[in-house]
Amino acid sequence: MSAAERTRWIEQGDKVPLAMQCELAGVPRSTVYRRLGAAGRAQSEDEEDLQLRALIDGEYTNRPFYGSRRMVVFLRGRGYCINRKRVQRLMREMGLAGMAPGPATSKPQPGHKVYPYLLRGVAVTRPNQVWSTDITYIRLAKGFAYLVAIIDWYSRKVLSWRLSNSMDAAFCVDCLEDALRHHGKPEVFNSDQGSQFTSSAFTGVLKREGVAISMDGRGRALDNIFVERLWRNVKYEDVYLKGYANMAELTVGLAQYFAFYNAERPHQALGYETPTRVYSEGTGGGALIVDKFGDADREPEKVSGTGQRRAAAEVETDTA
Repeated sequence: MSAAERTRWIEQGDKVPLAMQCELAGVPRSTVYRRLGAAGRAQSEDEEDLQLRALIDGEYTNRPFYGSRRMVVFLRGRGYCINRKRVQRLMREMGLAGMAPGPATSKPQPGHKVYPYLLRGVAVTRPNQVWSTDITYIRLAKGFAYLVAIIDWYSRKVLSWRLSNSMDAAFCVDCLEDALRHHGKPEVFNSDQGSQFTSSAFTGVLKREGVAISMDGRGRALDNIFVERLWRNVKYEDVYLKGYANMAELTVGLAQYFAFYNAERPHQALGYETPTRVYSEGTGGGALIVDKFGDADREPEKVSGTGQRRAAAEVETDTA
């Protein structure tokens, strides 16, 4: 038996002292100390990564336009000696990318078709006119999960949601099929340019149903603002308060939260009505993404419906 195999017999914390274990196993103490030291460092780094992910998640929820450079500044301000390469790795593992133009913006998968953004300056005046989707990172006590949801722009109702421990397209397709099965189909479906949503599996479902496909413009933080607000609500009103330990707890907790969000939580943007009522009755909702960078002199259309208000995304607040 080799010395490397005998080294694995040595256990820190055993009743027999390490020096005697090494002598009995016939292996050098220096080899054992190096192995145990490396294991200790790895455990320490894993624990620090969990702390860093929690901080990144909270700051990104507040400022989704932050890329890795700004996140490095934020973390250093919290006392962490960290470089950009490590922050990039953590954000990549979390599926996060700043929404500002440039290198930090998420890129579509090479070979996947990217569709133009169709909703700038368009007044959303009825349910099922526009649906939208996105993925967010959910931290757990030990690990993390990904949440995808589909929201109706007019009513802000969450039509479907799914959890996964990976960023593949399958759980996004399943979420889409569920929404179509239970709520009909939208006229326009909007997403970002992430590989899950540009995949043929996902866009193929939309094409099959005859739905127009819209994708956020690069560097346009307002293009999918309603889902970004949903993530903020989910995290501050549920996830951060509950501190879920695992996927099973998270699944039960989110089911309860989304039921509350849709049917009980009053929304300021809906005149303090609930998404379920606005969606079912088709009154009291609305949305409009104003193009602040083009056609500046054009008067935006007004959203029809109760109150005759204009729900311009850059001035609307969606708080309880």
